[in-house]
Order: sequence, then C-alpha cells, then structure tokens
Amino acid sequence: MDSIGPIGLQQGERPPGGPQEGSSCPPDSFELVQECLQQFKVTEAQLRQIQASLLASMEQALKGQASPAPTIRMLPTYVGSTPHGTEQGDFVVLELGATGASLRVLWVTLMGIEGHWIEPWSKEFAIPQEVMLGPGQQLFDFAARCLSEFLDEIPVGSQGLKLGFNFSFPCHQTGLDKSTLISWTKGFRCSGVEGQDVVQLLRDSIKRQGAYGIDVVAVVNDTVGTMMGCEPAAGPCEVGLVVDTGTNACYMEEARHVSALDEDRGRVCVSIEWGSFGDDGALRPVLTTFDYALDQESLNPGTQRFEKMIGGLYLGELVRLVVAHLAQHGVLFSGCPSPALLSPGAFLLEHVAEMEDPLAGAARVHAILRNLGLSPGPSDAELVRHVCAAVCTRAAQLCAAALAAVLARLQQSREQQSLQITVATGGRVFERHPRFLNILQEMVKLLVPECEVSFTRSVDGGGRGVAMVTAVAARLAAHRRLLEETLAPFRLTLKQLAAVQAQMREAMAKGLRGEASSLRMLPTYVRATPDGSERGDFLALDLGGTNFRVLLVRVATGGVQITNQVYSIPEHVAQGSGHQLFDHIVDCIVDFQQKQGLSGQSLPLGFTFSFPCRQLGLDQGILLNWTKGFNASDCEGKDVVCLLREAIQRRQAVELNVVAIVNDTVGTMMSCGYEDPRCEVGLIVGTGTNACYMEELQNVAGVAGDSGHMCINMEWGAFGDDGSLGVLSTCFDASVDLASINPGKQRFEKMISGMYLGEIVRHILLHLTSLGVLFRGQQTPRLQTRNIFKTKFLSEIESDSLALRQVRAILEDLGLPLTSDDALMVLEVCQAVSQRAAQLCGAGVAAVVEKIRENRSLDELTVSVGVDGTLYKLHPHFSSLVAATVRDLAPRCAVTFLQSEDGSGKGAALVTAVACRLAQRAHV
Repeated sequence: MDSIGPIGLQQGERPPGGPQEGSSCPPDSFELVQECLQQFKVTEAQLRQIQASLLASMEQALKGQASPAPTIRMLPTYVGSTPHGTEQGDFVVLELGATGASLRVLWVTLMGIEGHWIEPWSKEFAIPQEVMLGPGQQLFDFAARCLSEFLDEIPVGSQGLKLGFNFSFPCHQTGLDKSTLISWTKGFRCSGVEGQDVVQLLRDSIKRQGAYGIDVVAVVNDTVGTMMGCEPAAGPCEVGLVVDTGTNACYMEEARHVSALDEDRGRVCVSIEWGSFGDDGALRPVLTTFDYALDQESLNPGTQRFEKMIGGLYLGELVRLVVAHLAQHGVLFSGCPSPALLSPGAFLLEHVAEMEDPLAGAARVHAILRNLGLSPGPSDAELVRHVCAAVCTRAAQLCAAALAAVLARLQQSREQQSLQITVATGGRVFERHPRFLNILQEMVKLLVPECEVSFTRSVDGGGRGVAMVTAVAARLAAHRRLLEETLAPFRLTLKQLAAVQAQMREAMAKGLRGEASSLRMLPTYVRATPDGSERGDFLALDLGGTNFRVLLVRVATGGVQITNQVYSIPEHVAQGSGHQLFDHIVDCIVDFQQKQGLSGQSLPLGFTFSFPCRQLGLDQGILLNWTKGFNASDCEGKDVVCLLREAIQRRQAVELNVVAIVNDTVGTMMSCGYEDPRCEVGLIVGTGTNACYMEELQNVAGVAGDSGHMCINMEWGAFGDDGSLGVLSTCFDASVDLASINPGKQRFEKMISGMYLGEIVRHILLHLTSLGVLFRGQQTPRLQTRNIFKTKFLSEIESDSLALRQVRAILEDLGLPLTSDDALMVLEVCQAVSQRAAQLCGAGVAAVVEKIRENRSLDELTVSVGVDGTLYKLHPHFSSLVAATVRDLAPRCAVTFLQSEDGSGKGAALVTAVACRLAQRAHV
C-alpha cells in the first residue's frame, strides 16, 4: 500500500536547487535524502495495525490482565463527570510537569454561566535543575513556597481554599485526591517520590509552610484537565488529547469495564498513559535509525517509545539528528555541521514548527539555522523544511492511529454503530503547529469513518481544566448531599420497620375484634386451603376490568388444566343497567360452554369479582361501589351473586351453580396452595396491594364457631389511614395522595403499589430539579405531566442487565434531557422508592406470619406465601427485598414465596373445589 501524505521528495524530484555547479553536494545526495525521509513514511496498513495493537492493549489493561503485561496502563482518574456549565467559585491550581522545567500557580474564577469566565491570575516559577533532580521533599517544599508567594499577592483569606493539583506524570490513582507516582518522565528524577502519594507529599509541604489553609480536592493530569477545560457548549467532550512535551490521552469509559474499580454504573475518566505504547516492540516496523539514536541518548532508553515519536520534547531532536546526519554526509551546509547542531537539544519544537510553516519564508529558516552557527546554502532551507515536514507528519499520523483506537473503544463500550463526540486538544504541538491538527483530522476520518469527531481546543486545560475538575467535584459533592437529604426519609432502618410491623399487628387485632381499625380484616368464608384431594371440572369467572375471562379448570390427579377465553365488555354495557351487564356476562358464559361442549352441564362456578365488596358468606358479596370505569345502575348495595343468579334464571335452559365469590388475593393464596399445602398467605403487589391469610376462627368476631380456620381479607392498602404511618410519610407521598382520586385513603397502598411509585419518583425528580441537582436545574414540561413516569420504568431502570446508556435512553424517551450523572441519580431515586416499598411490604408480611406463629403457639413456623402482581414479578429486586425484610423481622418463621399462576382464574376454581370437598365431607 502506498504511504500516506506528501512527505519528503517524490521519485524523480531532485533536492531543491541542486546539485548545482560549484556545490559540494555529493552525487548520491538525492538517494541519501530519500533514504532518510523514506524512513518516516507510514502506510495506511501500518497505521491500522498500530490502531489495532493499541486497542488490544487498552482492552487488556482494562481487564487487569497481567500476562503478557500491557504496555499501557489505563489508569482510572476517579473523575466521574464532565462539566455541564453551572460550575462556579474560586479555585487555586498548582501545575507541575505540564510545561517542562517550570511550575505554575493559578487563581481561577468560574462564573456558573456557559461561555463566561474570568481570565485567571497566574504566575510561573522556573524549577532549578538541582530541584528537578534532587530529593522529593525539596521539590514539594519548593511548590509550597511558590503557592504561598503567589497567594501573598492576591487579597484572599487564609482558610478554606480549594486546590486542584495538575501533576502530569504517570500515576496510579486510588481516589480523586490519592495518587501514587509510578515513574518520573520529562527530565524529572527526584528521589523518594516514586511509589509515594504525591497529594500527601504536597499536603505535608503546605502544612510545613503553614501560611494558608488549603484543601487539595483533586489531583489531575494535564490530559484530564484538557478534556475538562473545553466549553460545555461544544457538545459532550469525553476525550482529551495532549501533545506537548510528552503525549497522552484520556476518555470517559464505562465504569463496569474497569476492573480496578468496584463499580457497575456510571462512567470514569481513564488516563491511557499511551506514551509507553510500543515498548514491547509493537512500533518496530515504523522505527527509524534516528528513533533508535534518540532513544539511546535519552534519560530512559527503551521506554516511552510512542512518546518519543510524537512528543514536542523529541520532535526537534529527531529533526536535529536527521539534519546532522545529512550535514555530516555533505548534503547540507557544504558538509560543515556546527558544534551546536551536533549538540542534543539544539532544535526546539518552536524551530521545527516555524521552519515547516510555508508562510515563514526561506529567510526565517536561514535565520534559525544561522543562529545555530550554520552557513546554509541556497537549497539547504528547503531540504530542512522537508525534514521537518517528514518528522511532524509521521507524528500526526501515529497520533491519529492512537486516537482512532480510543474512538473504536468508545464505540465498543457504548455499543454504538456510529459515534458523535468532541475531542479536546491541548499542548504546544497543537498551539504552534497548525498543520499537525489538519493531518490528525484527515487520518482519523480515514481510520474511523463511522465516527463524527469534532476537535475543540481546550481553554487552558492545565489551569482552567484542573479548576473545572475541582469545581465538578465540589458540585457533585454538594449534589450528593442534597440527594442524600432528599432520599434519607426513604431509607428505613430496621427499628422503623419493626415499628410498622408492630403497628400492623395492633391494627390486625383490632380489626379482628370488630373495633375501629385501618385494617378491615374481612372474613372471606374460605375455611381451608387445598389438600391435593380436590378433583373435578369447575368454571371460573374473572371480572375486574373492561375485559373479563371465562375459564374451565380441570383438577385431576396429574394437576390442573385450564382453558379460557377473554371477552370484552363494551363501554355502554359497563355503564348501562345492571340487568344488561349481568345478562351480557351470562351470554358469554353460555358461549364458552357451547364452544367447550359443556352445554346442559351444571358445573360449580367460582366468581372472582375485583370490586370493593362486603362478604356475608362464601357465595354472598355486597357491592360497595364501582371502580375502574364501571357504573352499571342498580348494583351498588346489592349481592352480586344474586344479580348473577337472576341473570342465569332469565336465560332459560341454563344451569350454573355459583358456589363462591372470590377476592383475587384469596385466589392467589389458593392457587399456590394447591401446589404447596403450607401456603396460608396470599399477597398481591401490582397496581394495588392486598394480603390475606388463614386465621383461627375463634379470633374472628362476628362469625360463628370456635374451631377451624377462616381466610381473612386484610384489605391492607388502607393500613395507616388512621395516621399511624404519618411518621414515615414524606412530602412527596403527601403530594401524590393529594392528587389522587381518594385523598387520605389507602395510604399504605400509595407507598407500595405500582399505581403510585412512578408518581412518587416524578415528584422527587421535580424537587431535585428545583434544587439544581438534576437536569441542570431546567424544569421540563414532560416532567410536570402527571403519570408520565410509569412504574414499569422503575423495573427497567433498576435492571442489572441494563447499561447506563440504556437507562439514559429510557429517560430520554420521556423527553428528559440528561447527563450520565442525571441518569445515575434517577437510578438512585428509583432504588430508594422501590426499596422502601418492598421493605414496607415485607414488614406487613412479617406481621402476618408472626401472627400465625403465635396463634399456633409455635417456636418456629414454616409457611409459604403465594404472590401475584406485576410489580412483584417484574421488578428485578422487589421480591428479594421483601424476603430479606421478612427474615430480619420474623427470624422464627421460615417463609417461602411462591409466584402464583392465574390466581384470579385458577384460584377461584380452587376455592370452589375446596368448598365442594368440604360440603361433601359435611354431607357424609
């Protein structure tokens, strides 16, 4: 494959202006120039190989694989958020290592308004060579003195100053303010620092200085500062790229992919430390003889190979080595190299950039060369310019291949086919060498065409960027405090849950005695659970909404077989007369019987009627009031079983034996009871919530008999309507209750069930937005809309299988413009609300099973709970939280939770089957 870019001389082109008559250039000068420049040419295939090798090293390092050792480090920086434009305040920045042998102190003021900031005050201090190479304490004491000297000139207080420490050397960070130096680079070799926490060393020196109370909030390398220093208006800037004295890159990685972190949510900025890439030989195909020579004369031979091909500290030296080689072979300067040309460090980055710039002109190139004691001939300036172009073009291309690897990694980790992203650039190579960025952009577009990349220059990454990291950390800490304060009432202690358990026990006892209580404790006249001997065919009718079902349930030795059909109830029927409604129901039953070949048979029928009723017997239920859009006339206050029987009688030649009217909670218990005889509790946690259990008949006031059992429908959704839950109720619960169709009622249900949890979350999000914690403080019309946040979203958002981007997608579909930080906070809100709901539900179950245990005077109880409801079944953690709470509050009860299958259908049939069994036994 052809090499990329116009580097050096093309075939057939002679060195500019020569060889001329009288010139001392040897006859093979063209071949020698070509040989030198050709070494710097890199093919597209080589660039793609470099991209692939770096990407593989990145993935290996992220996974923490030790063998073979990756040549890059992928160090988490503990920066978990990028700026969103609201950061404000005054910050001190100490910058060490970003600009070579100097130290810079800055006072940065952030305004909290996008695009507005005050030019920082700054002062640069030259670091003496003996300090750079001396004891570590000497360096940090020098830094502390510089800090004090700088602050002495600014009218600031002496206490409470927040400092960001820009320490631009390879470090291992274990926290935002904890960083251990791995190795010195850039000419520093202070003893006693490698392996030490540089933040602590700085704090110790500041303390010894004693003049100012400075809180070192964050340690940041210049690459992270570069990423953080660009304007938020430029779009989501999640990659930082520095090409200065050295080179490095960072980007926002999914935290779950970083093995060094124990996190499965959110993102974290990872510093790639890619200067050492190629130390294992991966760059050998593109290394030149001049790279080897430069490496041998460096302070760290054999290491930082990639940096030595790209970093500004080395580009001038590479140019010097090539130019000196050509001069020594008579191609340049009439074969007379100067002592300066033969001395390392003679060519600076500034010289290279200026000589390569076509606008500079030959006169400027001549001036630079003459300052080095050289006598350039007519063609020398152009040849030197070709050398500069070859070295810098290769550097830009290699940098592009490395950046392409980062972008490919971002695509993989976020599972995106295409990527739109902003890359912040910083460093003197970008500032002083405009062509470098142009080449970089072209190569990136070639290597990752599916990525739409915008490049933006960082605004003083080492200063403002580091201040921004410090400010973001301060903002997140403040937001964290507000979030914790908001969610604290939802984080219930075991003591609070035990109090709920005790209050429910008290309310249960009062309700059973017929005293005033928020728990009605209604007898259902179901006196036994299935024992496995039930046999026969039964009909079940499930009425609870605009659709209802008719079922044939066959209970046989091999189990239960169910055939069912769904029928609709038109709106005009649901809101017409009672006669019309129940006639329609009977017509559907007859239709079902005909289709199943049951015409003429009188099968026992169980009627699940999911509307508020007062039961007077197993087959007697007085409708208290219609709900769910029903409003059929002449039904409320009447026995719905009688209404059904009257409709059967109106339909001549039809015989149906209505045995039982069943509550869906009881049906759930009975459905599971057929599979497990120990199931004596039913629990519904769906749109609403309720529970039932088998009580000792002697404890049920108003029902004759002192022996045996009776299933009690607790109607526990109303628990707390007497104010007993007031201490646990939050302002968000109050808002949801006030907006409901029944304010002041069903308080327990409104803290637990699926109809209300989404609304509680929505009110919390509104509150946090008003505090500026979420969505940059910008209220959205969608969030103001009632019921926009469905409870199913809690189940989806809290799913362990969802990556953060999928959580964001769910919320963005709701029209909520959010950042990754917002998504994490919304997740925490959902977790707090659903955890409280599950724990309250668990406290209720604990009260029930402890009541059963004490009723039977048992030291330990083994019991099963049959459960139904979409919230319980679909939420990823609800069931486990309920079970854990029951274990904590009822340790003497071994409780098994069974998920019900068709409690309202199968359960109704089993209530009927048990009733038939008991009736037959009584008859015998």
